[in-house]
Parts: sequence; structure tokens; C-alpha cells
Amino acid sequence: MITVNETGRDKGRYLFTVFETGSAGVQRQDLRTGKTETIWQSPGVAPAANSHVAFDASYWTPWGTFITAEESWDPNPSVEQQTFGRLFELKNPTKAPGIKVGESNSAANFVHQNVIPRTAHEGIQFDATGNMYFIDELNGGCIYKYTSAANMLDVKRGKADYFAAGTTYVLRVGDGLTPNATGAYEWVAITDATGAALPGAVTITDLNGITSVDATTTTDTAEFKGTDYQRPEDLQIQNVRGKQYLYVATTTAEVYRLDLSAKTISVFANQNTTDLASGAAVGTALRSPDNLALDKNGNIYVVEDRAGGSDDDIWFAKDRNKDGDLTDVGEGLGRWASNGTVGSEFTGLYFDPFNKRRAWVNIQHPASGNDRTIEITLSDDE
Repeated sequence: MITVNETGRDKGRYLFTVFETGSAGVQRQDLRTGKTETIWQSPGVAPAANSHVAFDASYWTPWGTFITAEESWDPNPSVEQQTFGRLFELKNPTKAPGIKVGESNSAANFVHQNVIPRTAHEGIQFDATGNMYFIDELNGGCIYKYTSAANMLDVKRGKADYFAAGTTYVLRVGDGLTPNATGAYEWVAITDATGAALPGAVTITDLNGITSVDATTTTDTAEFKGTDYQRPEDLQIQNVRGKQYLYVATTTAEVYRLDLSAKTISVFANQNTTDLASGAAVGTALRSPDNLALDKNGNIYVVEDRAGGSDDDIWFAKDRNKDGDLTDVGEGLGRWASNGTVGSEFTGLYFDPFNKRRAWVNIQHPASGNDRTIEITLSDDE
């Protein structure tokens, strides 16, 4: 995925993306000079104890750091797999020096924040009060919320550590036994206020001797049962008339919308949604939603994980009244961009928060082997 440094003295100057590979890393581009550097690289290759894999998340925090996480975790993981599923914070993202292959990462302040339970991470979002939402990219994965014990004003002032302690919760609709459920939900704690596992929650100890809460296994137990969704992927927060809504994409061609104040979840888009080009249901033209994006006007975009060169699209969701459905007259999904690069997929559409006429998207693992970041711009008269 992609982000810029959204706060700070040089806000908007640096573009960050990550390596979703067996030797994960973080890349920074100076948009002023054009210089692109790797600023952190895994010192080992999987399954070594010092390896890091499949960075997918790429987000700027409200207090001015960069976070990423591993999209690699399974229920009841093997000994080797137990090393992964971690969230990391790069505390000096604009100052960390560029490195070359084989060079040390010692000047990058890159920290595993173990208060966050292990999952197959992808989407991460923060709400206005500082809660952090994340998912488990698993068939039957859940939606989670982390609430820091620290005061957010202190965190933003550099007087408190957001990840020093906090509670993680899982989303549950009803008794949690109905997959893909909608309606009223609650947040069920799986850790205490320090981040330690509650009695009955499952923990693992990895190859490095680090003990963590296993969110995947914990939230499949009766006591902590979370509602299963079919491979949650990305998340996106939307602000509408003073309220916040959290959107969740799932591989089974749904996009859900959480009303964070009313604590309800509903379907925003699926294969029954109107195709704006034909007026009929979009049907199987919409498959495998992966990433979500939000433009300057608060519009949602849905990015597919499909075969580049044949059927990999980005869809614009036209919700004219921002009421959280696409069922009103003139509403629906329209193709916004199509990927013609064979063997690849779109990933990480991100709209520049400082320039409403610019966005970026990654072309990942093409047949040519030439991954790239694409800049999309509109002229001033468009």
C-alpha cells in the first residue's frame, strides 16, 4: 500500500510504500527531488528467526510515524510461521537514511509493537478519538479495534507511547456464530488494558522468544468468538457530517460499512449493486475486492485483486447522498481504471491529501518482474 507523511514540517513531501515479499522492506520517495530509497530491509529471509515477510499495510499515524505489518499468519501456526503476523512502527520515517543491499538498518528506529495481537494484517485505520482498527486476512477472519491506554493528546505531543499499553477488541454481531452478519455489533475484549491476554485467550511464543496474543485462534473460541467475514482485506475511514464510518472490503465481493457511533454494520456494495455503465447488477464483473481508497470529496473506491491484463479494475462508488448504500437513483459502481499489465494486480490506491488532482497506485508482481508505482493526475481544467 501507499501513504505520504500526512503531518509534520514537511508533510506531503515523502511517499512511502512497502515490499510484500519474503524479504520485506520499506521504500521512501522524496516527491520534491525524485530520489527513491529503501530505508528498511529485513535482515533475514523466511523462515529464519530474523526474517520479516509480506509487508502490506502502509500508514501514517496521527502522531507522525509510519506503521506497517505482516500479511502472514495462520490459525495454529507452525513454529516457523509463529514469527510473523506482527505490526511494526518506524519512528523516524523521514530521517532514516537510505540503505543498499547488505547494509545495516541500525539508523532506522523500527520497532515491533507487540501489544497488537498477531493476525494476517492488511487494512489499518485510526478514528478521530485514536482507536486503531485492523483485520485478519483469513477466510473467516475478524475485525478488531485497539484502544490505547495513553491519552492521544500526550501521544501527539510526544509525551506518551501509543503502543505501550492498550486493549484489543473483536467485533461481534449477536452471538458471533453467523458469518458475514450485519446489524448491531459489540466490541468484545480479548486483552486487558495493558495488552496482556485475558484468561482463556490464546498466546504463542515465537522463534525469538516473544510471547504474543494469537488473535486468530483466540477469536474462534466460544468465550471470545468474533463474527467471521470472508477474508477481510482493507479498511477506510470516511467522515460525513460530523460522523465517522469504517468501510471493510472482503474477498467474497462485499464492502461493509460500520457506523462507529451507532455500532451497526451493513452492506455498502456487492454483486447486486448497480453497474453505472449498464444499469443492471454489476454481477461477477466485481470480484475479489482488495483495497479501498477515499478521495478528497469523500468518495469510496474499490480496488480488485484480479488478473492484470484481463479483468483487474478499480471501481468508483457513487453514493450521491453519502447515506451508506448504493441503492438510490443514480447510484452504483462504475469502472474508474483498468489494469492492462499482464500477471499483475492493482494495490494501494492512495489519493494525495494535499492535492485533490493527484493519486498513486502500485502495479504488483507483473509477469515482466518490473513492479512500479503509477502517478495519476488531472489537469487544472478537468
